[in-house]
Amino acid sequence: MNAHGKVFKYGDNIDTDVIIPARYLNTQDHKELASHCMEDIDTTFIKRVNDGDIMVGGWNFGCGSSREHAPIAIRAAGVSCVIAKTFARIFYRNAINIGLAILECEAASDGIADGDEVTIDFDTGVITNVTKGETYQAEPFPPFIRDMIDKGGLMASARG
Repeated sequence: MNAHGKVFKYGDNIDTDVIIPARYLNTQDHKELASHCMEDIDTTFIKRVNDGDIMVGGWNFGCGSSREHAPIAIRAAGVSCVIAKTFARIFYRNAINIGLAILECEAASDGIADGDEVTIDFDTGVITNVTKGETYQAEPFPPFIRDMIDKGGLMASARG
């Protein structure tokens, strides 16, 4: 399993209300959630993001409320992976549960710029910044987590 895409970079403490504003939580429609992803801090995100693109954040990405809507909106927008220095624990678990790949890597968060082209090898945890010719090492997923993400999340994995 690999990812390749353009980077959308954000800072520290990106909370779930920024990822998907609370005013849109009255829907469970994934496409509708995606259409409002990041709109309060990046009004053009949803117009520019393509399937496979990568989101990079700083410290404490996904802090705030424990809603699953945030990782659902990111994944439904087409983002293949979120890289951050650290994730709020409930966001981390929710992301895995819905099949959104996430990696913690401080060096990648520091070295990658908005718009860079990045590839990720999930088997090894190697993140390659194609634009800058740099590599960063994240902790790869254990096989059971990788399998869960490959199958689309916890529920899809449990169904077989």
